[in-house]
Formats: sequence, structure tokens, C-alpha cells
Amino acid sequence: MAKTPITVAHGDGIGPEIMAACLHIMSQAGAEFEIDEVKVGEEVYLSGNTSGIDPAFWDSIRQTKVFYKAPLTTPQGGGFKSINVTTRKTLSLYANVRPARSLHPFVDTKHPEMDLVIIRENEEDLYAGIEHRQTDEVYQCLKLLSRPGSERIIRYAFEYAKANGRQKVTAFTKDNIMKLTDGLFHRVFDEVAAEYPDIENEHWIVDIGAAKMADTPERFDVIVLPNLYGDVLSDVAAQIAGSVGMAGSANVGEHAAMFEAIHGSAPRRAGQNMANPTGLLLGGIMMLVHIGQPEVAEHVHNAWLKTIEDGVHTYDIYRDGVSQEKVGTKEFAEAVVARLGQQPETLAPVSYAKGAGIPTATPAVYREPAKRELQGVDVFLYWNGEGRDPETLGTSLSQANTDQLSLNAITNRGLKVWPDGAPETFCTDHWRCRFMAPEGGQAITQQHILELLQSVHSKNFEIIKTEHLYTFDGELGFSLPQGQ
Repeated sequence: MAKTPITVAHGDGIGPEIMAACLHIMSQAGAEFEIDEVKVGEEVYLSGNTSGIDPAFWDSIRQTKVFYKAPLTTPQGGGFKSINVTTRKTLSLYANVRPARSLHPFVDTKHPEMDLVIIRENEEDLYAGIEHRQTDEVYQCLKLLSRPGSERIIRYAFEYAKANGRQKVTAFTKDNIMKLTDGLFHRVFDEVAAEYPDIENEHWIVDIGAAKMADTPERFDVIVLPNLYGDVLSDVAAQIAGSVGMAGSANVGEHAAMFEAIHGSAPRRAGQNMANPTGLLLGGIMMLVHIGQPEVAEHVHNAWLKTIEDGVHTYDIYRDGVSQEKVGTKEFAEAVVARLGQQPETLAPVSYAKGAGIPTATPAVYREPAKRELQGVDVFLYWNGEGRDPETLGTSLSQANTDQLSLNAITNRGLKVWPDGAPETFCTDHWRCRFMAPEGGQAITQQHILELLQSVHSKNFEIIKTEHLYTFDGELGFSLPQGQ
């Protein structure tokens, strides 16, 4: 078997110990790696590199296209940004794959039948990180979902189910509230699901779906989610399956893939030969499948299951009456090596057929642009005048109307407060003022928007933001104010 080049970062805290254990296990199982070690994280940062990334890192990962990463320490309150996030977004590793499987009765869980996989979108949503403080009282974070981004993660989830013999794919969104963004994800889910008639599909509103997953996870198989929901619920799934500390993760894109544990670097446990390498090992098993060594992945996974079944446990999962031996990191690795070639007897053994495991990422699909027509503009104001009375604001702001655009509604934190607002509504200093063209009137242009803004400015109002309002092929591309 030809050796496969991989980029390896030994990480911070417990990282070097668990990485050494995992590489040892996989090597003894017959894995053929050509390792290119790179330095990222705390050590690089403390040496004076403020990014925390050695310059050779990007060259290495672009050449190998496979990154096996131990946990890294991200400084709090300053220093470099998360290297996980930087790597995912820079290399467009859009699909985050996190299996969550119960190891009952050997690892404590309330859900002995649990065996699901969460497929999380990795780049968009609120994790675009576009935030602003707009007034004294109001901050915003922009939620961005795209059709190409939604389509490729949803398609990836169905391809994963197909490759691994999974029977159902479920989407979670909050499209009863966020009708455009989460509504897009739900709509694309339905479109893609129709292409896979042999795989059952369903959609849940995320709050009740999360409750159902926490209560009866065995009813789910593959769950696909936008970024924020996926981040939260993949950790919940890992914990209720047994432990966040035992979960592995794959991050897959068109050009590269990254494999890791989902837990942190646990610096308090560093150098003590205590850490459980399971999370990173399960990430490594997914890597083995990804690089075309499924037989090795199968040997490692079954040997690890046999080790867990035999009660050879690290301190974090050791339980009197269930565990047989408490071991350290190195000893756990040797126990797995000793069981290579064996299969578990109580736990279900795994089998990685050729092509199963981690599907290859597919390119994003770009469609023909829709016909856009400008309908109006939302003008956001900072206004703290005259008791924050919406009627006063509406009367004054109406004087800024132009021949093409007139004040239609004012909202505060999304709720309509003018005209005909309720006197009980609490108002901040942040106002969305919607100006619309009259029905059947002249088509609106960018110039008309600029003239309106100049008119608003001339009335001594402080504009902090604008959003143009379009229809796309005749459909509204903007939400209506709550209460309208």
C-alpha cells in the first residue's frame, strides 16, 4: 500500500500525548502514512507569531489535503483567533460530520439505543461573525444563509446516508420565525430529499427537534443542520451518548479535510498520562476511511470497541462494577493494539465497505440569477428623542418622504410600533423605518434611494444602516414587520 501524505499538528495541552497514542495505534494496525508535522497553536503564538500558525502550515495542508489535528488552546480575551474556525473557513471545509453512538452498558448513558450522525454546515449562518454595535443599546449579528451553501451540505447529508446504509435524514430549522433564512434551508432540504426517494426524510422545528433528540435520540439517524444549531446539538448528542470527551469529528471540503476530537486541550491534565485519546482516535478512523484505508479503519475501530467492552478504561469513564482496569493514555493505546484483529462481542462491530464512511465533497451549484426589482428601503435610525414616542418619530420622519418613496412602517426590535402601535411596547433607541414605493408607481432606482437618504439626513435624523428591499422573480425578498 502506498503511503498517504497527511499533515499532523500535535496540539497543545493533552494534544501531544493523545496524538502519540493515536498514531501508534493506527501504525500498528497497518496504516500507511507519510507525516508532515506542522506547528500551530500556543507554542507558535508564544514564540512571537501572533496568528498562532507557522508559515509552512498552509503549504503543507494544500499539498497533503488531509489535516489530522490534536486539540489546540485558543487564548481567551486576546491573542490569535480559533485555528479550527480559521482552517475550516479558509479551506472551505463546509461539512462537519459528528457521529454519536452509545457504548451501553460499558459507558454510562441514558440512551442505550442511540446511534446517530450530525451533519453540520460549517461556514455560514451566524458564524460568519459579522457583528456591529449600532446604538447605545442595540447590537446586531447578521445571519447569512446561501442557497449554494445550504444545497451542498444537505446533499452531503443524503450522500453520507446513502454511503453508510442510513435510512433517514432529518433537518432542523426555525423557519416558523426566520422564514427567509431558515425557510431557505427547509425549502432546499425538500428539493434535495426528492432526489433520494429510497431515504426517508423529515423536518423538525429546532426547539422541539432538540427536545426529541435529547429524550429519544434513537428515533433519529442522520440530522442535518445550519451552523449554530449544529454546533450546539452535536455537543448535546455527544454528551448524551456518553461523553463530549469521546467524540470525533471530520471537516470535509472540496479541496481538503480536517479530522479532530471535538474536545479542548485540557491543559490541567497535560503531561499526566491521564487523557482519553478516544475522540482523536475516532477522528483518525474517519480519516483512514477518507484516504482509502477502510480495512485499517475497521481493525482499529473494532479493537477500540473490544477494549471498551473489556472494561479497560481511562479515568473519565471508569465506573466501579463496570470497568475492569483504570489505565492511562499510553496503557489504553497498548490495550487497543493488543486487541487488533479482535471484534467486540456485546457491542456491534463495525464494517467499512469500500466507499463508505466519509463521502467526497461536491462543488456548490450556482443558478441563474433571478429578476430583481427594487421596491423600497429599510432605513435604520439612532433616535432617542421625545420619550421614544413612535408617533412623534413617525410624524417627523414622514416629512422626509419623496415623490417616489413614502414612510410605510416603523419597527422597534422587529415589532411594528407605527402606525397603530401599542402603547405598552418597550422601545429602544434603534428604529427600522420602512419606505416603500406607491403601488403602480414609477420603478424605484438606486438614485431614488439616495435622494430619500439625503432627505432623511436633511431632517437631522442619524442613519446607521440601510437595507434595500427587492422582489426576486416576483417573490418578496424581505420579511414583513411583526404585527403587520
